[in-house]
Amino acid sequence: MALYVYSIVAAEHPCRLEGLKGIGAEPGPLRTVAAAGLRAVVSDVHEAVRPARRDLTAHQAVQERLMADGTVLPLRFGYTAPDEATVTAALEEGAAAYGAALDRLQGCAEFHVKASRDEESLLREILTDSAQARLLNERIRAGDTDPRLPLQLGELVAAEVHGRQEALAADLVRELVPFARAHAAHPPVEDGKALAVSLSLLVADDRQEQFRKAGAELTERAGDTDVRVTGPLPPYSFV
Repeated sequence: MALYVYSIVAAEHPCRLEGLKGIGAEPGPLRTVAAAGLRAVVSDVHEAVRPARRDLTAHQAVQERLMADGTVLPLRFGYTAPDEATVTAALEEGAAAYGAALDRLQGCAEFHVKASRDEESLLREILTDSAQARLLNERIRAGDTDPRLPLQLGELVAAEVHGRQEALAADLVRELVPFARAHAAHPPVEDGKALAVSLSLLVADDRQEQFRKAGAELTERAGDTDVRVTGPLPPYSFV
């Protein structure tokens, strides 16, 4: 029977799994597979794993429970192994790397920062700041039929958006990275925003209050930029 693998923790982690449900329409009980000073949290799975809301929620609940009691290496949703022997072998073969990762993540959590601008306000800003973009736009609105104008305006706006995106990412890094042990930038998600920056940061427990304060101050002075800080989260980005 296949096993769904949620996380890897140290052998001494309490692994309080009572009351939690595994994934699947008929979820099996959560249990651990131990080897080489590590434990993998698993449950039996009887069907193909798909990212249904029910199962995503169950997967995240396991990570949060484990994280509340100690350091965890959270696996991304969807990882399965054919049997317990395969999990045991993986723990034994990767023991040094897993142990080093647990040491590196000890006392830390991930925070996610997303900053975005809507298309209308960003376009207004570009037309205000760029005389060339403003002129092209005025010619198009006045009925100029030159077929090159829309292309030129589109290329100019795209370049301006890219520049502002890079500047916004640099601002986030400058303001927040000093509070983090590590950080990782992510490709912007296509969510209807003209500009979006996504950043994950690994923050030690004793710096989280300072980090939250810096994030709140950044949000307050963001103006038309929507800045959202979420966390603490399992450190998916740093495993």
